[in-house]
Amino acid sequence: MSSNKLLPASLLTLSLLSVPVLSQARTVVEIEVAPPPPVVEVIPAQRPGVVWAPGFWFWEDGHHVWHSGHWIEERRGYYWVPDRWVHYGNRYRHEEGHWQR
Repeated sequence: MSSNKLLPASLLTLSLLSVPVLSQARTVVEIEVAPPPPVVEVIPAQRPGVVWAPGFWFWEDGHHVWHSGHWIEERRGYYWVPDRWVHYGNRYRHEEGHWQR
């Protein structure tokens, strides 16, 4: 291939490689301390266009901290999977809340 054709092809390839990928960074938290029972929250009356994301315990600075529930903007065709702790063996892994089809 001549250098006249090689340069534009190389530039196109480089530009495609530099396109930002839209993804959510997920933090994996794995501990040996069980979370406390959930805090009982009063869920406010349903509002149009939003979905209630229930509160959950999160591990911060060596202990569990309660993150209160809150409204998040609805995504049509999806449902909200709340944050949760999964127990396996002698460990607990936090699974972040996320949208699912």
